[in-house]
Amino acid sequence: MANEKILVVDDDKNICELLRLYLVKEGYNVTMVHDGAAALTEFDKLHPDLVLLDVMMPVMDGWEACRKIRSKDNTPIIMLTAKGETYDKVLGLELGADDYIVKPFDAKEVTARIKAVLRRSSAKEEENKGVYDFDNLHLDMNRYELKVKGKVVEAPPKELELLACLAGHPNRVYTRDQLLDEVWGFEYYGDSRTIDVHVKRLREKLEGASEQWSLKTVWGVGYKFEVKE
Repeated sequence: MANEKILVVDDDKNICELLRLYLVKEGYNVTMVHDGAAALTEFDKLHPDLVLLDVMMPVMDGWEACRKIRSKDNTPIIMLTAKGETYDKVLGLELGADDYIVKPFDAKEVTARIKAVLRRSSAKEEENKGVYDFDNLHLDMNRYELKVKGKVVEAPPKELELLACLAGHPNRVYTRDQLLDEVWGFEYYGDSRTIDVHVKRLREKLEGASEQWSLKTVWGVGYKFEVKE
């Protein structure tokens, strides 16, 4: 049984209820709202795994709601609409929608599309694990490759692992002992000053790359990968 959370957004309450019945039967947790503005509020509270989003709605239409959701999150979005014109499909996909279903639809088709989109999303997440992208910085730990301003920068594995640990949790402060444990693990019994040496070398390689982020020393505590809001 699925346990994913699905946010259904449609001003037609009968359609919402029909979808809810089918999706609950499939094992999904379903929340319903009836306009785009309410969708954004509920999205922030619920953090759904997928959004079914109608286009024509009061207060805020589906296009705008899709644009706003996509600006802050990669949660899969399937657009629902009575319109079947190619322009609408293209617009939805350009705004970041993952799929598009035209009304009237068969509820079984909707559940099949949901499963397909969630599968694709899950595979993409798995593929992107260990990849960190910031302004002028690309770190791919699947390849142990660091690029700064688009150019490959040579760095030993432990430096890359240290950077991945910090960049994987932006603005979180790590003590030297925590970094030793995370990056070197039980194999290392040395001095925590090795962290200072590795950070110094990383800073030399990253110097001047961006004003959006930096490797910061938190005096008396340790280090953090600081990202400006």
